[in-house]
Amino acid sequence: MKKYALTALLALACMSMQAIVTVPIKGTVVSASDPHILYAGRISFTNPERPAFNFPGVQIRAAFEGTSLRMMAKPKSGYFMAQIDNAEPFKVSFMGQRDSVVTLATALPDGKHQVKLMYAIEGYEMYPEFWGFVLDEGKKLVDAPAFSDRKIEFIGNSITCGYGNEGLNKREGFDYATENHYYSYASITARNLNAQHWVVARSGIGAYRNYNGPRTGNPESNMLVQYEYIGYAWKPELRQEASFLRESWDFGRYQPDVICINLGTNDTSTNNYDLKLLKQNYKKLLQLVRQHNPKAKIVFLSGSMLYEKELKEVKQLLDEVAAEAKKAGDKEVYRFDMEPINDEKLYGNDWHPNVYMDEKMAGELTAYLRKLMNWN
Repeated sequence: MKKYALTALLALACMSMQAIVTVPIKGTVVSASDPHILYAGRISFTNPERPAFNFPGVQIRAAFEGTSLRMMAKPKSGYFMAQIDNAEPFKVSFMGQRDSVVTLATALPDGKHQVKLMYAIEGYEMYPEFWGFVLDEGKKLVDAPAFSDRKIEFIGNSITCGYGNEGLNKREGFDYATENHYYSYASITARNLNAQHWVVARSGIGAYRNYNGPRTGNPESNMLVQYEYIGYAWKPELRQEASFLRESWDFGRYQPDVICINLGTNDTSTNNYDLKLLKQNYKKLLQLVRQHNPKAKIVFLSGSMLYEKELKEVKQLLDEVAAEAKKAGDKEVYRFDMEPINDEKLYGNDWHPNVYMDEKMAGELTAYLRKLMNWN
């Protein structure tokens, strides 16, 4: 822990990192590398003072002494959800060019408190970094409760990210302000089951073909490619924008008990898809996921944005892939279908599920996983 008795200087960097300004910060500055801070999610610690990530759902936890807490992050990192002790979670913005220190709590009873943070959006063009905390002068971090031993991984697309789920109009497009993974079906399911969850998801991605992609697929940027990396980039050349995007993920860092794969919606988008290619890539994806997670149960999900012909085709395809895997000797591949959106009140932005639909999906999936995993 780095302590400064009077004043600490923090470098504020704009997104381009071309201009740097320093401002005084009073209090105890705690580095992101402090061993009391707990992390969950695909995070690069190549620079331990600046942990980097861009998948949604990354979590940071700590326990601290004192009456206040401030959080430090790279400007333009995006939105986080924060919870102090057992109070209601709230959204924290690092959207400004100079937003690098944000107050999370003031006027708390002097004592020990906990903070939980979750990255709420997809940082695909932000390359967020967490920089640490600022405590009351002379105070320190203490041991925080560990994450649950129950482990889930979610592999998915915009539905898993929480795209548009805080939106009120299905005809409005994407806005970071209305995306909130904290209220996604994945995050809610994990909380229902008292499990930690890690996320590999981005909007528009498919098992073989991304949204509105060519019929032959997007082999340069589909989930088969993205699953191997710490972070994701829309195009291979974008991996040059931030060094952590070029880092391969060490699967030994997290071995989930169960993996939920929710893809297929973008693969079958815009009526320009090839089911044979989709099935081939789903089988390849299963092999890849199984290779890296030999003991996990793997559940193929159908999402809530598939309807009629596409829904029928994807369900049948997933049934076939799961059945063929079991016949070939992998007995831990399962299937579960969540109900499609069937009410105007359940739409968020861009025809995506809103938070009420996410709660509905989470209820369905929670019951299924509770039985499958015997998590009472």
